[in-house]
Amino acid sequence: MRDEKIPFGNYEAAAIVTGAAGGMGQIYAGILAENGYNLILVDISAAKLEQTVSEVTALVPSDAGFKVLPLVLDLSEMSAASEIGRAASEFGYPVEILINNAGLFFFRSVVSTDRKLLSTIMMVHAYTPLMLCREIIPEMMARGKGYVLNISSLAAWMPWPAVGMYANTKRFIKAFSRSLRIECHGTGVSVTTAYFGAVDTPLYPLKPSLRRLAVRIAVMIPPRKAAEKALRAMFRKRKSVMPGLINHVFLFFAAILPDWIIIPVYEALKKRVSGL
Repeated sequence: MRDEKIPFGNYEAAAIVTGAAGGMGQIYAGILAENGYNLILVDISAAKLEQTVSEVTALVPSDAGFKVLPLVLDLSEMSAASEIGRAASEFGYPVEILINNAGLFFFRSVVSTDRKLLSTIMMVHAYTPLMLCREIIPEMMARGKGYVLNISSLAAWMPWPAVGMYANTKRFIKAFSRSLRIECHGTGVSVTTAYFGAVDTPLYPLKPSLRRLAVRIAVMIPPRKAAEKALRAMFRKRKSVMPGLINHVFLFFAAILPDWIIIPVYEALKKRVSGL
């Protein structure tokens, strides 16, 4: 169902969504399709991406002129951003929206993490979003209109052990997006950063019962609600958005925790969790 608070695009422009084969990426794609945007959807999973294409296409009347381009790409490859840029230039519609959504999460110490996985999270969370902005934003500036939504995390303020790589790559997105937003000032291009806490998606491997409990007590936010809030903030050209009051409360305490509290907690975790 179309969101009346999101401007209707009349299928005259395109939106790029990375990590579109599931979770939040799939939801962004569906909302934007319903609200008049053609789509360039990027993911590493061909089968799941094909399913997303089928589902978002079903949301749009067949005579609307809606177009969708699926790109099966590994975003940890150095050439990924340039391949997306090349495909976008050939798509036939100007890119008006860029959503750097793709991500991965693991709970592990740096020294016990496979080298390839460390490289992958750095590329997917930092390098490729950076280079994709470099590919797409100049054309937005030339048109005088564009929206960028970069997905960071509440963890950007919490570079704690075992989640340090996730947190610090999201911290890069936090800082980079701020400088990029200032650089884009006056060009017609806005940059919005979303700081999500826990969202009820497969990124967090919890049992269904624990997931339902977390949503009920507001520790987790439903993904549709999170996506809608992020998109509305983007279209309003807000600097940032952090859905969920509990996240704002938690942030205050999380950001000031001293090492002498974190160290014994981590030591206790190491006795219970293998791989730390």
